[in-house]
Amino acid sequence: MGSRSAAEMLGLPVRLHDIRLGRPVDLVLDAAGQRVLGFVVVNGDDAQRFLPFAASQTGDGEIAVASALMLLDDVGFYRKRGLSFRSIVGTDIVRGRATVGTLVDVIVGKNGDVEELEVDARGTRARVPAAGSTVTPPAATAA
Repeated sequence: MGSRSAAEMLGLPVRLHDIRLGRPVDLVLDAAGQRVLGFVVVNGDDAQRFLPFAASQTGDGEIAVASALMLLDDVGFYRKRGLSFRSIVGTDIVRGRATVGTLVDVIVGKNGDVEELEVDARGTRARVPAAGSTVTPPAATAA
């Protein structure tokens, strides 16, 4: 599968074969916002787990995992070291010295790299390359 938007991925169930394990509620990006570290997944018992991006495959209609053991308990560990996608939606995106708009979505390649940023520039949506763009993160991390 090719590139996908974060918003699209957050709408997919996490499955092991045909068994639904949960649903993603957030993406955790690296501190620079350039790579997806993984998903915050809410299970059927309403507990949050962390699913490393590298341990998943995003396909048509699902995020597939090879084992339920890939859903890790220590979500806080990853949130402290990363950046919540949901927390940066609506923040300013700067290229060079100019603000190009506010973040609406990120486009993620199959390897987890953030390839493009979808921005709202005064009511018009546009995509800009992630490389060379700076996300103005909120004061706190993903925690």
